[in-house]
Amino acid sequence: MSELRTERLVLRLWRDSDREPWAAMNADPEVRKYLGGPQTREQSDAALAGMRADFHERGFGWWALEARETGRFIGRVGLDVVGPDMPFAGVDIGWRLTRSAWGHGYATEAALACLAFGFETLGLPEVLASTTVENLRSQAVMRRIGMTRDPADDFEDPSVPEGPLRPCVLYRISRTSAHGLRTASPGRS
Repeated sequence: MSELRTERLVLRLWRDSDREPWAAMNADPEVRKYLGGPQTREQSDAALAGMRADFHERGFGWWALEARETGRFIGRVGLDVVGPDMPFAGVDIGWRLTRSAWGHGYATEAALACLAFGFETLGLPEVLASTTVENLRSQAVMRRIGMTRDPADDFEDPSVPEGPLRPCVLYRISRTSAHGLRTASPGRS
């Protein structure tokens, strides 16, 4: 399935026209505050190519996020397989929005659509989410979508150098605890 729709959002495959706003978002130090700092255009282009390839290969991954009313690119949201270097395994949910899209509930709305897709379409038994201990905004989204945290699962991210971004929290939600989640309508495939 290439597209999901919510009341205000479209989660869709990436377009070439997304390169500029994606790169601008990744160059914003506030957007990348908990992700190791701004990215160069080359890094941003490589990430976009990787997301396209992963989606094509697996049938899920990171969608471009668009505001339905304006058609404007406002970020990314999706599901990804946890990397082998992490101290846990499974499928991870995440989001990253342009600063102008913060504070409107878009991350929560988009994440609920991703959870519904993961549980109903992919049949996942559980979805995970992780972020730095300091990223309180993302942790609030995790709680709003029904995820819970057990401090015993918290970890040090081995891919991050020593410092404030290394300590992380892990949230979880199971298919059974998410029963009744349905905020997305499938778009055209």
